[in-house]
Amino acid sequence: MAEIKDIVLIYLEDDPVSFARIEDIVPDHKKDWFQIRLLMLQVPLQVVTWILKADYINGETFSMNGKSMRLEKVAAPVAPFEHDNLSETSPENDKDIESPETDNPPEKNKGKIISFSKRKAHKNGQEP
Repeated sequence: MAEIKDIVLIYLEDDPVSFARIEDIVPDHKKDWFQIRLLMLQVPLQVVTWILKADYINGETFSMNGKSMRLEKVAAPVAPFEHDNLSETSPENDKDIESPETDNPPEKNKGKIISFSKRKAHKNGQEP
């Protein structure tokens, strides 16, 4: 069953019309029915409560005011990391960047402290 904080796409007559986030699902007083509170992700934001069976929350088609409706859980697409095929090089010297080791990083991987006041003075032609 779709769960709290899931994003669902709402279909009206087989056409997608809106996204919503499930805010709460609580049992209704009618057996096997649930009150599902949805935050409609549109402008302006609106919270609605629908009373649905578990099958309807899971994507089965249901009717509302004589129109067919359906909820479809949305999962974010898995995109490859943008820089997977780029080599890791330093822009200053075009050398490969070594990943730091967690236990005992060697001295060569330690950063260098740069004084911005000295750098600014040097840039303006003043002696540090």
